[in-house]
Amino acid sequence: MDLSNLKYADGSKKTKRRVGRGQGSGRGKTAGRGSKGQKSRSGSKSRAWFEGGQMPLQRRVPKRGFTNIFRKEYQIVNVGDLGRLKLTKISPEVLLKARMIRKKTVPLKVLGNGDVTKQLEVSAHAFSKSAIEKLEAAGGKAILL
Repeated sequence: MDLSNLKYADGSKKTKRRVGRGQGSGRGKTAGRGSKGQKSRSGSKSRAWFEGGQMPLQRRVPKRGFTNIFRKEYQIVNVGDLGRLKLTKISPEVLLKARMIRKKTVPLKVLGNGDVTKQLEVSAHAFSKSAIEKLEAAGGKAILL
């Protein structure tokens, strides 16, 4: 078997049905499109959101608010969850391996929900005030990246 004698599998290639080629073909005259109307014309596809000329939904519904283009998106982890790890030095790479965060590229923020029972040294891109207080109260550190 080489490139010179490759063939398509039997039945995998179908010949296109030729429509509108005379009455004898069985698909003459209207070529299987029924009779008259928009759908019988060529180029007659309407868009999925087209509502027959009625004011479309995306224009009927009022618009509210805006999207702040300067908003920073963070992955969040609570200090209470950090205690479950056996390590004392915690970084985004450690959390990624432990599957506590998903993406390497999105910055990490540590929030102060939960209790810190052991001395942890946590590196992250952002901390909440309560997270810093709880880490330092337990004798740990909050290191900004």
